[in-house]
Amino acid sequence: MSQGNRLPQGGRINRGKPVNFKYRGKSYQGFEGDSLASALLANGINLVGRSFKYGRPRGIMAAGADEPNALLQLGASEATQVPNVRATQQELFDGLVCEPVSGWPSVEFDLKSIAGTLGGSLMAPGFYYKTFMWPAKLWMTYEHYIRKAAGLGRSPLETDPDQYDVMNQHCDLLVVGGGPAGLAAALTAGRGGKRVLLVDEQNEWGGYLLASPELIDGQPAMQWVDAAVAELHAMANVELMTRATANGYHDHSFVTVHQRLTEHLSDRAPVGQVRSRMHRVRAHEVILATGAHERPLVYGNNDIPGCMVAGAISTYIRRYGVRPGQRLVVMTTNDYGYQCAIDWAASGGTVVAVVDTRANPESATIGAARDAGLTVLTGQAVIDVRGGKAVEGVYVAPISADGNRVDGPVRQLQCDTVGSSGGYSPVVHLSAHLGCRPLWDQEKLGFVPNVTFKHLHCAGGVEGEYALGTVLARAIERAAAACDVAPIAPPRVEDVAVAPAMALFQVPHTARTSRAPKQFVDYQNDVTASAIELACQEGFESIEHVKRYTALGFGTDQGKLSNINGVAITAKALNKPISETGTTMFRPNYTPVTFGAIAGRNAAALFDPKRYTAMQPWHEAQGAVFEDVGQWKRPWYFPQHGETLDQAVNREAKAVRDSVGILDASTLGKIDVQGPDAREFMGRVYTNAWAKLGIGKCRYGLMCGEDGMLFDDGVTACLGDNHFIMTTTTGGAARVYEWLELWHQTEWPELEVYFNTVTDQWATTTISGPNSRKVLQKLTDAELSGEAFKFMDWQAATIAGVPGRIFRISFTGEASYEINVPAHYGLHVWEAAIEAGAEFNITPYGTETMHVLRAEKGFIIAGQDTDGSVHPFDLNHGWAVGMKKPFPFIGKRGMQRADCVRDDRKQLVGLKTIDPKAVLQEGAQAVFDPNGAIPMTMVGHVTSSYWSPNCGHSIAMALIKGGLNRMGEKVYFPGVDGRTIEAEICSPVFFDPEGARQNV
Repeated sequence: MSQGNRLPQGGRINRGKPVNFKYRGKSYQGFEGDSLASALLANGINLVGRSFKYGRPRGIMAAGADEPNALLQLGASEATQVPNVRATQQELFDGLVCEPVSGWPSVEFDLKSIAGTLGGSLMAPGFYYKTFMWPAKLWMTYEHYIRKAAGLGRSPLETDPDQYDVMNQHCDLLVVGGGPAGLAAALTAGRGGKRVLLVDEQNEWGGYLLASPELIDGQPAMQWVDAAVAELHAMANVELMTRATANGYHDHSFVTVHQRLTEHLSDRAPVGQVRSRMHRVRAHEVILATGAHERPLVYGNNDIPGCMVAGAISTYIRRYGVRPGQRLVVMTTNDYGYQCAIDWAASGGTVVAVVDTRANPESATIGAARDAGLTVLTGQAVIDVRGGKAVEGVYVAPISADGNRVDGPVRQLQCDTVGSSGGYSPVVHLSAHLGCRPLWDQEKLGFVPNVTFKHLHCAGGVEGEYALGTVLARAIERAAAACDVAPIAPPRVEDVAVAPAMALFQVPHTARTSRAPKQFVDYQNDVTASAIELACQEGFESIEHVKRYTALGFGTDQGKLSNINGVAITAKALNKPISETGTTMFRPNYTPVTFGAIAGRNAAALFDPKRYTAMQPWHEAQGAVFEDVGQWKRPWYFPQHGETLDQAVNREAKAVRDSVGILDASTLGKIDVQGPDAREFMGRVYTNAWAKLGIGKCRYGLMCGEDGMLFDDGVTACLGDNHFIMTTTTGGAARVYEWLELWHQTEWPELEVYFNTVTDQWATTTISGPNSRKVLQKLTDAELSGEAFKFMDWQAATIAGVPGRIFRISFTGEASYEINVPAHYGLHVWEAAIEAGAEFNITPYGTETMHVLRAEKGFIIAGQDTDGSVHPFDLNHGWAVGMKKPFPFIGKRGMQRADCVRDDRKQLVGLKTIDPKAVLQEGAQAVFDPNGAIPMTMVGHVTSSYWSPNCGHSIAMALIKGGLNRMGEKVYFPGVDGRTIEAEICSPVFFDPEGARQNV
């Protein structure tokens, strides 16, 4: 297979091992060691996608993580599809299958490009805020096509066949970046005996030295790299990880590192291996040696395939043995851009010209270029590119010394490749993750880290230092100081003096920016210089606002190539210095991370485990139908002889009221609270008082957030002076436990109190109904009479031969007993209770019947009858709020806000439908005027609604504006079927309002 752009020799590839791959269904060949991008370029493929907004042809532009265009869809099967993989970071493997993520119907011809030709008027900055606003009836149509046009790539439709995992790491020093600075820092700390972790996102060590002609100790730099890596590998206290990207820097020197383990081997991970791993690294010291990205220049039509970053061209030539064209024009503002031209000429290509924007630069590098016969045009710039799907030529013109205008005639040069270098942008992303906003350095023409954390250090290109000798010396100095070890002797490097770079971020054109050909700043999001200027004209002065209005720096690119150019153009438009304009901030992840790596092994049952009570075998044997409640499998109802849900619930609810029912309540959250300050703590987290609750007594409590809104409730029992057992809702157990720890650790650490979740340690059997005492008395010798064991009491007892606790509390309004025994005895006690209750026709009931029974009594369920906007007084539960407690409970101030004491707040009331057989839909919206104009004024909604077999009519609870003062008034519920149900506002207590049954 022909690789037309492959050089006959050179590069770090293994020419003895060809690798076959497919792009757009066609077979191609590369070599072991190729990146997907280098293999595509070797085969003459540079059109790899279409731009997001305008559908313009896009080609490979860079060679690493800074590549904005070459995002491809990988995967030979549906299950292994991975969208938006950077071709520059994907290593080639045999059988790799890829295709563009953009372009419809194909990358060769994209219909969006037609709109793109008119893009300046149709898709100006913020067009998505201003377009498709009318008529409203067409919004569903708009949305369909907008969603179809948005995004890149597609997610797989089948289950991911691979596994991922997570590893926790600890080290004295974490070094991020395996270039010369990182290697020197790791050697220093490693020789000093420190535990070192060195990570780099590339598959080889060396950083930019992998494609550099520089010498260290008089030898090619890679020889020093190989020796350094060999020494580090031999150290037991040093761990090295390639293909590992530090994607997030978090508090307390906690760094997440995504390591790609097998993505370079095949479509799927080999058997027994994971595809990638997330390392959670806790480091004492961190050195960022992340280097810098070369910055492209902003000029007319600079997105045409063939326009590349100058340093990337050198990388493809020197590292991969690929020259991506025949005729090259280089435009540079600095000495570093000349290396591209030198490498191109050395590979046998034609260098048409090196166009240096500086007027009279003088340095050894420039002299060497001229001595090599290269044409150097100073004081000039490439102002425009000619071509469509490939570069055909450039327009060059003299420019003024300040770079603001074209100063002479324009001429054409024929070429197929354009390399540009506007200087370097330090890779400051990680240093900014904790909120350290980078600082502009006018001398270095880049933003450098503003390190304010004691344990974070920087070395090398990330500081804006690019002279190799200085980089090595400073990295050694930084590591020695950070780790308190002796510095090592730096290797010998002869740094070459460079001429001052020119501060040029946007190349001028003969026409003003708004009329000039598109000058792209952000290639991934189609943000142009004119778009940034327009955003400033429309009043956006903050760089963060300009970013969001134009989408500058969005997406997977995060401004790696575009950020500084965009900031500079904004500063110029606002007539401000760059230092005052500032830069946008960066957030994790530095480069995209698959969801699989983030989840690790926490998938399927390990992410959302199924939890079972001790009574699960009995429930299954009885044919229970289950529902998921807070990960627990709870019996929903127990159908008999083909009963429907409604039939089973009616039977179960009648059985509880008429005789006795049994419920598995083991899933209720149980938190053990102990310590000398347990009472004080309870009084602060609950709305009511706890100081005087006696041993052997229970109390119902409401738990509110700081805003005063209820988020959980439950009964807590006093086991001792300093010992309580708190129950929570099934779904709220974890949140409540976290809430207690949060307040104790951050707000009241002086309180001596301890918490332990014991939900799984206790099995709970609830026996309810008129005959419940008779059933329980057959299982225990405890005194159960109404005088000795009152409602809201508890006592330790032996039940069915098992020591446990009996709580006389009720969620049904009946005489009720909750039996708590160690979980491994739960099934035994349950079966004993079933046997003891046989003569009373004891009936197991599920959660649906439980809901009906509690609603008959007006008992709330937090999260169903509340929605985060309801406080205790809205529920008419002021009796459970101790406003005179000496220490303000959590939420007291919140519920006293002006908004919380309005008369027209939504309040919980009961509803009795005028047609007793009409059951309201939960969530149904209420109106006071059923004949009102649409849209009607909604005044509340139904929170709970059931048919009550014990009341003989439907019952419901609802949150209604001013509902507590509207008893007896009518409210209406229009349905989607055109039918309106009329109801009367009433008390939510529908059954036994005096509470006589639970107190017998």
